[in-house]
This record gives sequence, C-alpha cells and structure tokens, in this order.
Amino acid sequence: MFIDCHAHAYRKQPPAYSFSTAEQVIERYDALGIEKGALLPIVSPEIYLPQANEDILDMVEQYPDRFFAFCNIDPRALTNSPDAPLGDLLRYYKDRGCRGLGEVMPNLPVMHPLVQNLFKHAEAVGLPVTTDGSDQLTGDFGLYDDPGLPQLEHTLQRFPDLVFLGHGPLFWSEIARLETPGERCIIFGPRGGQVGRLPQGPVQEEGVVPKLMRRYPNLYGDLSDGTAYNAIARDPEYGPRFLTEFQDRLLFGTDLCFPTMPVPLVDLLQDWRETGKISEQVFRKIARENAIRLFHLE
Repeated sequence: MFIDCHAHAYRKQPPAYSFSTAEQVIERYDALGIEKGALLPIVSPEIYLPQANEDILDMVEQYPDRFFAFCNIDPRALTNSPDAPLGDLLRYYKDRGCRGLGEVMPNLPVMHPLVQNLFKHAEAVGLPVTTDGSDQLTGDFGLYDDPGLPQLEHTLQRFPDLVFLGHGPLFWSEIARLETPGERCIIFGPRGGQVGRLPQGPVQEEGVVPKLMRRYPNLYGDLSDGTAYNAIARDPEYGPRFLTEFQDRLLFGTDLCFPTMPVPLVDLLQDWRETGKISEQVFRKIARENAIRLFHLE
C-alpha cells in the first residue's frame, strides 16, 4: 500500500544508537503495510559515524523488492572546495541505481559554497535531494537556515530543475507562522538527549512552507518523522487542505531509525481517507504514486 521515501538501515548493528538492520526494517514494513522504501545513508560526522554508500547498495541488492537506494556525499568530499567535482561521484552512484541524494545534513549554512556546489551537481545529474536542517551552527547536525527559510528559497531559485525534498523540524515547523524562532528545531542537550519543542495548536496563519510550495514547483515535501506528522496533524482542518493542495508533491515516509520507532502517519492518512477528509486520489498519490513517479520505480 505505502512506499517509504525515507528510511535508514545498517548491515551490521553500529556501536551507538539502535539503528535497524535491513531485516528489522522489513519486519516493520510488513507490520505497517509498506511495500518498499528508500534507504538513505548517513555520512555526516555531526550526527554519526559516516556510512558507506556501498552498505546501502548491498542491502538493496539483497532485498531488491523491498528497498531502493539513495547515495549521500558530504559536500566537503574530495577537495573541500566549491570546485570539487562531486558530479563524478553522483553519476557513479546514479549509474548503480541510486534514485536520490541524501540525507544531506552537515552543519553548514544552506548557502555555503560547498553545499551549493553539491546542489549544482545534483541538479546536473538529475538526483532529487533530501536534507535535514538546524537553527544552530555547531553543537547540532543539519543545514542551517534563518527564520523564514530564505536560504532555501534562494537555492530553489538558483537550481529550478533540482527537486528538493523538505524534511525535518526546521522545514515543517514553518507550515504556520512561528510563535518563537526557537520552536524551529530540536537540538542536542548539554546532559545528553535532545531538547526543544514543536509548534502546537491550530494554524492561525500560514507560514512560508505552503507559500514556497506554491511559488516553486521544484519544492516537494518528505512527510517522514514526527515533525512532518506534527505539522499536518496539529490542525485537523488545515492538514487535509494542505495535503489536498499539494497532493502531487508530498511523499509518505517513516524515517525509521530504530526497530520500535512509531509511525503514526500510517493511521492518520488512513483515517483521513476513511472519514473523507482527503480523497482516495490524494491518499494514493501521497502513499505511493508520487514516489513511483519521482524515483522512477516502474
């Protein structure tokens, strides 16, 4: 029923965090009614030990009916310069079946020349890009942007043929007008774990995310993880309208990181379909058809 645009897995259990193995992801997929999903490698040391793209390709080769691959390249790779020939790497991995680039999340500004170089090559090679973001520089992971996401907007302007999948709290918090800038992100706490809060309550005034999606057809929405769920579920009247308006550019996802990670989006989408809040057509597009089209799965 569903196709997952965003999941993580390791061939072998890593030494920290409880990331899933491929087999554990498949077990969750079977329980949730997910046909197949994208595996995104983690290469940024700000969040974890770098993962090889080859690990992802090995798991996809082992379970080709259940997974498809993303590749991931740190923008500091090769020469740590804005002239680095990252397109050579991206073409190599696209030729080996990778359907996207991500999850891109070094703790650099979105408009940093190294990051823009990566986006330039992704556009040229024809790979959609999934990123994560932060409202901090240092002490966190994810690409930095300012309130209102001006760096994202400039990127969409500079690379109109680059499909950009918005993901994570920095992006989804701005579905509505912010109450405070600090509610844009969840960050590492000084005594371990993460601290912060997500916006709550009905959408009184739209934020920049729907405005950017109306203006830039290359901006898509990755609905994986709890921040996207919170963005659309916080207002049961606005959420279905948002899904309906942008039905052609929203993709179901899980962001599975550990075997027992909750995925409330499954029940929410099914409930909204059954109660008529969204149509069967909207449900099908978000659940699977947009992913099939964007990632050329058929």
